[in-house]
Amino acid sequence: MPATGSIAGPLQALIDEFSKFPTIGPKTAARLAFYLLSRPRHEAQALAEAILGVKDKVRFCSVCFSLTQNDPCDLCTDERRENTLCIVAEAKDVYAIERTGSYKGRYHVLGGLISPIDGIGPAQLHVRELLERIGSERPMEIVVATNPNAEGEATALYLSRTIAPLGVPVTRLAYGLPIGGDLDYADEITLSKALEGRTTL
Repeated sequence: MPATGSIAGPLQALIDEFSKFPTIGPKTAARLAFYLLSRPRHEAQALAEAILGVKDKVRFCSVCFSLTQNDPCDLCTDERRENTLCIVAEAKDVYAIERTGSYKGRYHVLGGLISPIDGIGPAQLHVRELLERIGSERPMEIVVATNPNAEGEATALYLSRTIAPLGVPVTRLAYGLPIGGDLDYADEITLSKALEGRTTL
């Protein structure tokens, strides 16, 4: 959004910065900026310090490549975690799975997904480190938790074939119907995957 004469320079600059965020358009950026302007100075200061703190103190774990302040991260060093590895594409996926409270093992972040059209192959991901971890940690199971899209499926297939000779069971997150959903609203692919992943009652 170009600067205009009707808005104070610093306010327009803040709107412009908010507009750079994913899914944040000019109107939402303006609402955020005006909201921040209406708050006490100490709240703006706390926000600024939190942003700088993330940039200055958060790094990638040298073991699992998730985000952490301590290296290795707390998930890697927690001896109470189960001896399983959950493979995800990005560090944000670790956060999503941890919020469920259903998984108690450790993680390995690939740093992306295989996408030949974007020039991303196994060599650009943390696959070598994953194989080294499997060899040293000997996990009881490897859970592939990549997105159910073309890149995620290609990555899952590659990983299953690569890990198979190591003798470690590889599982994939199930696909299916959302809780509370209606069958007549589900698309054909979701229904097909739900049928393939059916379990015994």
